[in-house]
Amino acid sequence: QVQLVESGGGLVQAGGSLRLSCAASRVTFSNRNMGWFRQAPGKEREFVASLRVKGGPYYSDSVQGRFTISRDNAKNTVYLQMNALKPEDTAVYYCAARETYSNTYTYWGQGTQVTVSS
Repeated sequence: QVQLVESGGGLVQAGGSLRLSCAASRVTFSNRNMGWFRQAPGKEREFVASLRVKGGPYYSDSVQGRFTISRDNAKNTVYLQMNALKPEDTAVYYCAARETYSNTYTYWGQGTQVTVSS
């Protein structure tokens, strides 16, 4: 069974940084497009960042310039470096993977909580 496992969440003060990791088993990241999403309490899940197999990263306007998505194919791991965190970044963060020919993310992690205090 495919598993994506996020880690690295926690409590941080505004202005601080966190790095989230997403490790996979039974699915290879190197030939799939990867994404990070988040869901705050009472809100719908929203797109944060994505990284295609070919092509540059994409970011939501709210995190552009503060977050960086990257991958380490050798470790089959995707990262989300989050800097200059704001209280509005508080959410459960999910990583996801999709086939390059599809717009639908097929594989999802269980999420990791990020809480930013003011």
